[in-house]
Order: sequence, then C-alpha cells, then structure tokens
Amino acid sequence: MGKRKRKVRKIGFVIIGTTGVLLVFYFILVNFLVSAALVPSFMKRLDAFARITEESYAAQVQSSEIRENGRAALAGTQEWLKTACRQKLSIQSEDGFMLVGELFPLEAKDNHKWVILLHGYTGWKEELYPLAYWYQKEGYQVLAPDLRCQGESEGDFIGMGWTDHFDCMLWIQYILSLDEFAQIVLHGQSMGAATALMVTGEDTLPDNVKAVISDCAYTDAYAMFGEKIGEWFGLPSFPFVDSACLVLRLRGGYNLKDASALNAVAKSNTPTLFIHGEEDAMISVDMSRQLYEAEAGQKELLIVENAGHAQSQDKDPDTYYGTIRLFLDKILTLQ
Repeated sequence: MGKRKRKVRKIGFVIIGTTGVLLVFYFILVNFLVSAALVPSFMKRLDAFARITEESYAAQVQSSEIRENGRAALAGTQEWLKTACRQKLSIQSEDGFMLVGELFPLEAKDNHKWVILLHGYTGWKEELYPLAYWYQKEGYQVLAPDLRCQGESEGDFIGMGWTDHFDCMLWIQYILSLDEFAQIVLHGQSMGAATALMVTGEDTLPDNVKAVISDCAYTDAYAMFGEKIGEWFGLPSFPFVDSACLVLRLRGGYNLKDASALNAVAKSNTPTLFIHGEEDAMISVDMSRQLYEAEAGQKELLIVENAGHAQSQDKDPDTYYGTIRLFLDKILTLQ
C-alpha cells in the first residue's frame, strides 16, 4: 500500500512538474507574441518591420493610377517642405515618455483652423506630410506627431489607439495653450484613425475638437490583434489574445479590450467622416461600415472603389480631398 501511495505521489509530482513547465513555456510564448507585435525595438531584431512592410505592400492594390498619383503627391510635398515653416515640438506623456511632433504653422494670427494628423501602426509622422501639405493649402495649421514608440517618440508598447488617444488629448491641450479659439480637426489613418475615434468618446473632450476624418479605422484592437496573430504566427485567437491582454496589462499597463473605437463612437458627439478603400485587405471595409452605423453624432461615409489600405487619397484624390473639404467647410461654417 505504501509503495502504491509513493507511486501515485510520484506521478502527481510529474504531472505538476510537466504542467508547470508547459505553463512557463506558454507564458514565454505569449510574452514573445506581445513583444513581436507591439515593441518596435524587439520587432526590428526580428526583422518584423521589414516583413510587415513587405506583406502590406503585397496586399495593396497595384495600379498605375495609384502609383502615379502617389508620386505626384510626394513630389509636390517635397517641394513644399523645402520652404515650409516648421517647428519640432515635444511633450511628455502622462506616464513619462517624450512625444515628438512637427508643427507647420501659418503666419496669420487670426487663423484658428487646426488639424492633428495621426499615422498608423508601425508608421511615422512623415508618412502623412502629403496630407499636411494639402491641409496647409486649405488654410489649416498642422500638427503631425509621432505616436508613442514610433518615429522619434519614446514609449514601451505600441498603444493600438488606447494609450495614443490619451497622448492625443495632450496634443489638443498643447494647441489650446497656443490658441484658445482653435477649431481642431483630427485626421487619422488606420490605427491613427482608431485613435481619433477613441478621443471622441472621452467625456472631457474640449468643444474645440470640431470634426474627425477617419481613414480606414478598425473597430477594436482586440479583434485586430486576434486577426494578426493568425496571419503572422498561424495561431488561433483563443486563448492567445486573452492571454496577451493579461500580459500587456501587466507589462504595458493597458488592456486591448479597452481600445475600442466602436464603443467610443457610440457615445460621440463629434461630426465624423468615415473613409475606407473598398479593396482594403488589411482592415476590412466592413469595419468602417460598422463604425458608421454605431456613430452617435453627425456622420458621413465614403467608400472608394478599387482602393486598398490607406490608398483612397491616391486612387481618387479629387473625390477624397473634395469630400473632406465639403465636409469640413460645412461643419466649421456651422460653428
């Protein structure tokens, strides 16, 4: 009997030990996934940036029209940058990171139109300089920040819109410190668009924020993370996404489930123009349709045919910029 008990106890220790090893391995794997998706320095060591860029390009709509319009926009932007007045800015996030932005001011002191341009996942402010060029021609003062962890801004984890929307609130306050009468537009692409939408769900959002241009936003970071875990690592969303939420909460201080543009727009009072390329292979056009339906405030929806992810402005620049101009002119005229 004693031998049987010792044998059972031994088997129990083996099971407990094996389970412990598996749990440690699983925890290491989840930590790896979080770092590989949300820590730029770690992503660079894995060459993840290069891989994401390559895969993103391959998923885009490849057409001569898009390429030619893109080259033309870039050439015009580069000429503008040669003489544009610009100023490097920095602020500190609530959790102590230095955030960097570029300000393109106008000389006119009585001009109170402002726009904040918010780039996408693994992006940087310079990607949106063609938008900055267009907005300044339209009479806007332009602020283009690098979101945390990207470009010149410090950070520990990419915020997927959640920590970024708190940082954006700080940039809004910075503008108001310069111009108390500012009329501010938030224009974001991809993760930057989701960031802008999350800002509109804040109860403390100043009335100075008059409109949002949401270009190819996702509904929530939880859904996007699950989708990308499958695409990049071939893993099921369950249980890895929920485990990643726990790890990210412990390491990064936020929960992917909080990063929901869908929840934010449901209580938004900010007029919003939703734009999406119909052939977007990275973020489904259905997400913008869902966001449009959930939006509680004044809203419009523009779906651009034969455009991929963040390609709408190059596929049909006249419709893209013309729709934005009409929307903002109408909104700002009503103020």
